[in-house]
Amino acid sequence: MDDKSLAEGLLLLEKGVCDLYMHSAIESSTSNVHRTFSSALNESLAMQDSLYGKMSAKGWYQTTPAEQNKVSSVKKKFGQNCSCGG
Repeated sequence: MDDKSLAEGLLLLEKGVCDLYMHSAIESSTSNVHRTFSSALNESLAMQDSLYGKMSAKGWYQTTPAEQNKVSSVKKKFGQNCSCGG
Protein backbone atom coordinates (compact mmCIF):
# COMPACT_ATOMS: atom_id res chain seq x y z
CA MET A 1 0.00 0.00 0.00
CA ASP A 2 1.44 3.38 -0.94
CA ASP A 3 1.50 6.46 1.29
CA LYS A 4 -1.39 8.16 -0.51
CA SER A 5 -3.68 5.14 -0.08
CA LEU A 6 -2.70 4.82 3.56
CA ALA A 7 -3.41 8.52 4.17
CA GLU A 8 -6.78 8.26 2.40
CA GLY A 9 -7.71 5.29 4.59
CA LEU A 10 -6.69 7.12 7.75
CA LEU A 11 -8.66 10.20 6.73
CA LEU A 12 -11.78 8.16 6.00
CA LEU A 13 -11.44 6.37 9.32
CA GLU A 14 -10.99 9.65 11.18
CA LYS A 15 -14.05 11.14 9.46
CA GLY A 16 -16.08 8.12 10.60
CA VAL A 17 -14.82 8.50 14.16
CA CYS A 18 -15.77 12.19 14.12
CA ASP A 19 -19.27 11.26 12.97
CA LEU A 20 -19.64 8.72 15.78
CA TYR A 21 -18.37 11.14 18.44
CA MET A 22 -20.64 13.93 17.18
CA HIS A 23 -23.74 11.74 17.35
CA SER A 24 -22.68 10.36 20.71
CA ALA A 25 -22.31 13.89 22.08
CA ILE A 26 -25.72 14.86 20.70
CA GLU A 27 -27.39 11.81 22.26
CA SER A 28 -25.56 11.99 25.61
CA SER A 29 -27.84 11.64 28.61
CA THR A 30 -25.59 13.48 31.09
CA SER A 31 -23.38 16.54 30.90
CA ASN A 32 -20.32 14.49 31.91
CA VAL A 33 -20.82 12.04 29.04
CA HIS A 34 -21.52 14.95 26.70
CA ARG A 35 -18.26 16.68 27.70
CA THR A 36 -16.31 13.46 27.24
CA PHE A 37 -17.62 12.86 23.72
CA SER A 38 -17.27 16.55 22.83
CA SER A 39 -13.64 16.49 23.93
CA ALA A 40 -12.99 13.31 21.93
CA LEU A 41 -14.69 14.94 18.93
CA ASN A 42 -12.49 18.02 19.16
CA GLU A 43 -9.35 15.86 19.33
CA SER A 44 -10.50 13.82 16.34
CA LEU A 45 -11.33 16.96 14.37
CA ALA A 46 -7.81 18.23 15.03
CA MET A 47 -6.36 14.93 13.78
CA GLN A 48 -8.59 15.05 10.70
CA ASP A 49 -7.48 18.61 10.00
CA SER A 50 -3.83 17.63 10.34
CA LEU A 51 -4.25 14.67 7.99
CA TYR A 52 -6.10 16.82 5.47
CA GLY A 53 -3.39 19.50 5.63
CA LYS A 54 -0.63 16.97 4.99
CA MET A 55 -2.55 15.35 2.14
CA SER A 56 -3.39 18.70 0.59
CA ALA A 57 0.25 19.83 0.78
CA LYS A 58 1.27 16.73 -1.18
CA GLY A 59 -1.49 17.26 -3.77
CA TRP A 60 -3.31 14.13 -2.62
CA TYR A 61 -6.53 15.91 -1.64
CA GLN A 62 -7.67 18.46 -4.14
CA THR A 63 -10.80 20.52 -3.86
CA THR A 64 -12.75 22.43 -6.47
CA PRO A 65 -14.01 25.88 -5.50
CA ALA A 66 -17.79 26.25 -5.56
CA GLU A 67 -19.16 28.17 -8.50
CA GLN A 68 -20.35 31.62 -7.41
CA ASN A 69 -23.71 31.21 -9.15
CA LYS A 70 -24.36 28.03 -7.12
CA VAL A 71 -23.38 29.78 -3.87
CA SER A 72 -25.71 32.67 -4.73
CA SER A 73 -28.52 30.22 -5.53
CA VAL A 74 -28.18 28.49 -2.15
CA LYS A 75 -28.04 31.81 -0.31
CA LYS A 76 -31.19 32.93 -2.12
CA LYS A 77 -32.94 29.62 -1.42
CA PHE A 78 -32.23 29.69 2.32
CA GLY A 79 -32.68 33.42 2.82
CA GLN A 80 -30.60 36.27 4.06
CA ASN A 81 -29.71 34.53 7.35
CA CYS A 82 -26.89 32.68 5.59
CA SER A 83 -23.54 34.14 6.61
CA CYS A 84 -21.75 32.31 3.81
CA GLY A 85 -18.74 33.90 2.17
CA GLY A 86 -18.97 35.69 -1.16
